[in-house]
Amino acid sequence: MKKNMGTIDRVLRIVIALAIAALFFTGVITGLLGMVLLVLAGVFVLTSFVGMCPLYMPFGIKTCKTKSNA
Repeated sequence: MKKNMGTIDRVLRIVIALAIAALFFTGVITGLLGMVLLVLAGVFVLTSFVGMCPLYMPFGIKTCKTKSNA
């Protein structure tokens, strides 16, 4: 798998995931919405560690820097 996520993208996903987890475990968000957001946070963390977002592929999005032959 080729990486398609840059450092800033990965860090932002982890920060967002931590914020969602904190809101869920403090009881600010609850119920079905809380569970859905918690799953989304898990996906954010997983894709951040792997460095590849499957949703970026169909659209050709890459947030990582590419090496040029200059």
